[in-house]
Amino acid sequence: MVFSSLIFLYLFLPLTLLLYYVSPKPFRNAILLIVSLLFYAWGEPVYIVLMIFSTLFGFMNGLLIEKYRDRKRISRIVFMGSLLVDLGMLGFFKYAGFVVNNLNEAFGLQINATDLPLPLGISFYTFQTLSYIIDVYQNKIPAQKNPIAFGAYVAMFPQLIAGPIVKYGDVAGQLRERRVTLNDFSEGARLFIRGLAKKVLLANNIGLLWTSVKAEPFTELSVLSAWISILAFTLQIYFDFSGYSDMARGLGRMLGFDFMKNFNYPYISRSVTEFWRRWHISLGSWFREYVYIPLGGNRIGRLKQLRNMGIVWLLTGLWHGANWNFILWGLYFGFFISLEKLYVLNWLKQRPAFIGHLYTLVIVIVGWVIFENEQLPEAVVFIGILFGIGGHVITDMASMYALSTNFLLLIVCAVCATPLPGKALSSFTRTYKKTGAVVIPGLYALFLLLSTAYLVNATYNPFLYFRF
Repeated sequence: MVFSSLIFLYLFLPLTLLLYYVSPKPFRNAILLIVSLLFYAWGEPVYIVLMIFSTLFGFMNGLLIEKYRDRKRISRIVFMGSLLVDLGMLGFFKYAGFVVNNLNEAFGLQINATDLPLPLGISFYTFQTLSYIIDVYQNKIPAQKNPIAFGAYVAMFPQLIAGPIVKYGDVAGQLRERRVTLNDFSEGARLFIRGLAKKVLLANNIGLLWTSVKAEPFTELSVLSAWISILAFTLQIYFDFSGYSDMARGLGRMLGFDFMKNFNYPYISRSVTEFWRRWHISLGSWFREYVYIPLGGNRIGRLKQLRNMGIVWLLTGLWHGANWNFILWGLYFGFFISLEKLYVLNWLKQRPAFIGHLYTLVIVIVGWVIFENEQLPEAVVFIGILFGIGGHVITDMASMYALSTNFLLLIVCAVCATPLPGKALSSFTRTYKKTGAVVIPGLYALFLLLSTAYLVNATYNPFLYFRF
């Protein structure tokens, strides 16, 4: 079940909210846990056992670490065992086939590798349990004594399969006690509808352009077709990812939780470094806190800092998927961020802002080519077409048709990827308070209506998080 489905919107969510709010407050964590397990079981009836095991295992290990905190050896054994099991499960289900296939190719082996379906959300809930165990071991937070509350934290359906990655310490107080005002609920509903519109009305529609181009042989592409299509994917992946995160944050707000903002208009960035401060913020924060800083961060000399950054970006690529294109994609961004730390950032500060914007967009767009094409030779060919390598024509009838039929949608998406629409709405509300009190709710109702109408007849509603 995904948020952008009619079953979720008009059956699961209303029943969940009704059951949640008619229940006494002491029972709401239990209700949240039950509905979250049902939500997960809808798509993963078998692998729900894996998530339940991970939850119980993390809960018990947290208690053991706290119990034996004064006996360092025992607490360290429990801590290391917990890390090994959690990372082992993630590694087995997500990377075992990739490793075996590469060993077979490299050494001429014939090891059989069963292609296991990737459990939905395993990267997200594994990282959450890991952060909990690490924080308990480092005595940053007390262990959770209530298995229901801990289960609600791990399985919480708003962010279970699409993030943001929520650290236990950020919601520990809210798990104990939370209060939802009418204003909180309304803001959550508005945030959810904005995310739904971004996903359904923008991401799905602009994504059709990339899908149609990707289905054709790249050898037949013109340069303009290549640019139009990869711009479409650039916008699709942003509105899809950020739309799901907005829906998750909105759902959390309606249930009394305050999740961190996961995307902050990354395409307005003036450097690759800034882009990654604005893109998938919870993932970047996780790697910084639990990998980069423990390795020494930037406190141990320039060479070791670059080593640490290389490790982080290798892991970032691997987190996104078990394929060489993801590894290359992570190292690609690690290279440019390292380059910026050494030279480029100072150079960019002395140049007009548009140079930084253009440089960043080109680097990011080329990165999306690598990200989206699992076959690296295809990615190389496509990048060559973008820059006129290979003798491809600049324009053709297909590219002009694609541009003319999608021009308005591209412009709308480009504008909506900036803070301009939000600023315009805020300005309108401040200037015309009485009118805004009627117009703005009507606008959100229209977004919901249009999204519903699209989903009724939708044949294209991809779930881009399946590989995470």
